Amino acid sequence: MSTFQTLGLGEAVLQAVDAMGFVTPSEVQEKAIPILLESDTDIVALAQTGTGKTAAFGFPLIEKIDANNRKTQGLILSPTRELCLQIAAEIKNYSQFIPSLHSVAVYGGASIHDQARQVKRGAQIIVATPGRMQDMINRGLVDISEINYCVLDEADEMLNMGFFEDIKSILSHTPNEKNTWLFSATMPKEVSQIAKKFMSNPVEITVGTKNSANKNVKHEYYTVATRDRYPALKRLADANPSIFSVIFCRTKRDTQAVAEKLIEDGYNAAAIHGDLSQNQRDLVMKSFRNRQIQMLVATDVAARGIDVNDITHVINYQLPDDIETYNHRSGRTGRAGKEGTSIVITTKSDARRIKSLERILKTTFEKKNVPTGEEICKIQLFNLAEKIEKTELNDEVDQYLPEINAHLEHLSKEELIKKLVTVEFTRFHDYYKKMRDIVPMDDKGRGERGERGSNDNRDGSTRYFINVGEKDGFDWMSLKDLLKDTLNLGSDVVNRVDVKEKFSFFNTPTEHTDAVLAAFNDLYLDERKVNIEVSENKGRGDRRRRNGGGSRFSKGGGNRGGNYRGGGDRDRNRNNYDNNNGGGSGNRDRRKRRDRY
Repeated sequence: MSTFQTLGLGEAVLQAVDAMGFVTPSEVQEKAIPILLESDTDIVALAQTGTGKTAAFGFPLIEKIDANNRKTQGLILSPTRELCLQIAAEIKNYSQFIPSLHSVAVYGGASIHDQARQVKRGAQIIVATPGRMQDMINRGLVDISEINYCVLDEADEMLNMGFFEDIKSILSHTPNEKNTWLFSATMPKEVSQIAKKFMSNPVEITVGTKNSANKNVKHEYYTVATRDRYPALKRLADANPSIFSVIFCRTKRDTQAVAEKLIEDGYNAAAIHGDLSQNQRDLVMKSFRNRQIQMLVATDVAARGIDVNDITHVINYQLPDDIETYNHRSGRTGRAGKEGTSIVITTKSDARRIKSLERILKTTFEKKNVPTGEEICKIQLFNLAEKIEKTELNDEVDQYLPEINAHLEHLSKEELIKKLVTVEFTRFHDYYKKMRDIVPMDDKGRGERGERGSNDNRDGSTRYFINVGEKDGFDWMSLKDLLKDTLNLGSDVVNRVDVKEKFSFFNTPTEHTDAVLAAFNDLYLDERKVNIEVSENKGRGDRRRRNGGGSRFSKGGGNRGGNYRGGGDRDRNRNNYDNNNGGGSGNRDRRKRRDRY
């Protein structure tokens, strides 16, 4: 077995290795470092996220840099600010015993002139994002015409994010005789184009197989009805009490909405996406690294560069469009030799894509059922018992024990244990006994009894018909927000929201039926009366008990145009609702295009 001492590294770098506690090189380090140290060559290294690629190129780069020459000799390009800062910090750690070697992080969101001054003072290595580097070149603030080494880290991600032209332009300002080291998790055609155009007979090393999944990551998927996607997420979180996860959504809007719902439901969650300021992003990431946030909801672009250890789960709330993005998502867990789990919450439309992922990634996705309320209560109960068992005794409580014993001495051991665990157990038991279990769906969208989306009321809830749907600018999240706001009955009352083109369905506990019907007696949406009816599905027929009578699409009088009105202090402008909650049909298509990632 190789050690860092046998790879050919110098004394100063080996001192840093010892100081950082590195013991055994990873596979990509073991393969890449000797090649890069022994010869001046181009290299293409394919390895999954979290396998130690930064040290694989960082150690050799430091060894080859002339620390006594203050001229810029090495350029490292990375896709995001977060990853840029992390690489720069690692380079400083690796070179901590070479005081004359300096590196500078160059990225957007900070003063370009301050960064230029740091480069001018003497930086042998520049770590940069493509956009800011291109800007500095255009302004004449940096000279990379004499560099000896250029590293493209997470090359597939940079190209996936639209930096193809920037990278080509930046590389055109570098000398032809330099060495280019390309590190990537996957090898899409754009990466191959860069390799062919800017590299000369590169050595190729591969850890695992191309476009393969990390062997330390277990893949699971849960097929549910569309309306059950968020309830399934909650149950999966509750079924994994020690979860420390990244949840991926496709759009900024969904990311923010899911995070807000998790926070509202009592989870330690936060969102990270492109609409946050850099200061907000930094605060969120600091809280996540400190584990003050247990569930980080992210878009793919915003999650680039998240290098946080011990992430237990990656949850794909929605599948991405391409295989490479899924591979990068799942690579956030199972790092540094540890095991992790990648979960996909799917609907029937994703069934074929799961098969494609299995075929291309050469791995297996285990189909599982969303845990029942009873199963979750059991998991939480045993988790509590384990926490109590592992809790270290605090001697500071000794002074209070006599009085506490006096209060509890009449209880037997069994009664005391039961009362202790009941405190936590009751919270989950009371919640889930009121909630229906999520019916397992097959890959064709059928429930376990063959039904397609059960509408029965055997779970103690009432199902309603409402005459608004996708044509009114609603999806299930925005409609649920409207229903909760109008009913004002609490956060867990509205569930099973199912939005169709011109109408929708939803459920509430049966005891709220009269209040629900009364709340919509005088509600208008764009001059149209909102009608709500109890849906009593009897198979082929459907009887409805209506609120307020009248036709389903009766017009409102007076000046109701452009507003939805609920009587009294429920009046509010529809445009404001659209702006705050993402509804509205006029700009919906443009918003969808603009909001993606």
